[in-house]
Amino acid sequence: MLGWALTFFLIALVAGVLGFGVVAGTAAWIAKVCFVLFLVLFVVSLVAGRRPTAI
Repeated sequence: MLGWALTFFLIALVAGVLGFGVVAGTAAWIAKVCFVLFLVLFVVSLVAGRRPTAI
């Protein structure tokens, strides 16, 4: 997920430099969504991974 966020961020940078504003804005928005989703899943996995096992 983090890889996808970085990929779309790079696409947004290149599109912004080349003057494609709509493509840059869309790619930046997708990158933000992927990054937030990555953070949420990371926190959930940290919380879920720390519970003790019942014997």
